[in-house]
Amino acid sequence: MLLEIRGLTSHYGRIQALKGVDLEIAEGELVALVGANGASKTTLLRTLSGVQPASGGTIRFAGDDITRASPDSRVRRGIVQVPEGRQVFGPLSVADNLRLGGYTRPAAEVAQSLETAYDMFPALKARRRQPAGTLSGGQQQMLAIARALMARPRLLLLDEPSMGLAPILVEEIFAVVTALASRGTTIFLVEQNAHGALSIADRGYVIETGAIVLADAAAALLANARVKEAYLGL
Repeated sequence: MLLEIRGLTSHYGRIQALKGVDLEIAEGELVALVGANGASKTTLLRTLSGVQPASGGTIRFAGDDITRASPDSRVRRGIVQVPEGRQVFGPLSVADNLRLGGYTRPAAEVAQSLETAYDMFPALKARRRQPAGTLSGGQQQMLAIARALMARPRLLLLDEPSMGLAPILVEEIFAVVTALASRGTTIFLVEQNAHGALSIADRGYVIETGAIVLADAAAALLANARVKEAYLGL
């Protein structure tokens, strides 16, 4: 297993946000986490990234206990997050946003990764000198993903990448995620769009109020009556 989470808890003051989460992701898997708004999906990702402290349990990555590791050390190990809401640096150019994503990598590697990013996202190459804040929502999401890839992640954390996008752009984003997975990138996809996420994932987890309530193959979750009723509107 690349990532193993056991009994993970996290608090905001006296409020317990994560309630003993158990979860694992094997190298090369695309795993989806679905749940309603407020189910603590983002808190789980923030705890994995190290920006939200764990109050209990363990996080193991590539066999090492990283439960108390700093956020920057997790990036250097290969855990890289695409945050909810994209959070690009609006005044900076597209190219500078990408370079910031590669700040942990050697300079020669950054130059190579830039070319790879432009090959994968031609629209970004055409706009590489534009301020990132002038891009459309879909283009900003592409930039956020490309920026994360600059760090050469072993585990890519995607937080609600389809949020606020038109349906045709949602399809485009999920196609990018599928392409990354087919290249061997290990991905943890967190989404309110349960149908979209489970349609492309290998396995899935369902989280409710900070606790994992279902875990199965993605196809099985799509066929699960409880998931259909609660998250697919069927």
